[in-house]
Amino acid sequence: MIAENLDKVRKRIADACSRCGRNREDVLLVAVSKTFGVEDIREAFGSGQPDYGENYVQELRTKRQDLADVGIRWHFIGHLQSNKVKYIVPYVHLIHSVDNEHLALEIQKQAERRNQVVNVLIEVHTTDEATKYGIPPPQAVDLAKRISGLQNIRLQGLMTMGPFSDDPNDSRPSFRQIVDLKMQIEREGIDGVTLHHLSMGMTHDFEVAIEEGSTIVRIGTAIFGKRIKAESSQTEGMP
Repeated sequence: MIAENLDKVRKRIADACSRCGRNREDVLLVAVSKTFGVEDIREAFGSGQPDYGENYVQELRTKRQDLADVGIRWHFIGHLQSNKVKYIVPYVHLIHSVDNEHLALEIQKQAERRNQVVNVLIEVHTTDEATKYGIPPPQAVDLAKRISGLQNIRLQGLMTMGPFSDDPNDSRPSFRQIVDLKMQIEREGIDGVTLHHLSMGMTHDFEVAIEEGSTIVRIGTAIFGKRIKAESSQTEGMP
């Protein structure tokens, strides 16, 4: 079932790219595996899916240990607390959710200790929903400038979530705001900042996101099915 779902999602991505004149290779699919089991991930990986997104540090650590024999690229896409950074810096491929300077400084500190560079995106809050995280758009340029001065962090782009809605077109204003913000930051000519990625679009609105310029789509339900466990049941259980 997961393999079939992946094929369907890939076709939808390809069709969306075709409609707006983009190359399929320009859009990275991140399978959101939070709350799903190791065997589900193994099945998806066996079907040619290398990138996986997790929201919770403890869950990511456990899955990484259980899948140590598999060459997975892990993305952290949830709200990240500063005291959890040290647990993911050694192996995370991309952190999508940097939304304040304090968090960026902690990533810098942990990365410097390990003599490595960590790729990050700035998460931007583009709706009026209080349940979502992210920096307000007017503050994003300043945060990009501050991150640019950190030697062990490489700012790769921006991330956002559209509104909760049954109509995917309701996400267009959020996505367009991120595209405009990307161009604004690029006009600043900040040293060391090249915004390769816009992480936008989930199961309900990823085709709209692609039409608006997304380079990373984060899809879980359309690949793995409906989640059994509620997100509210997830706890870090860590210091």
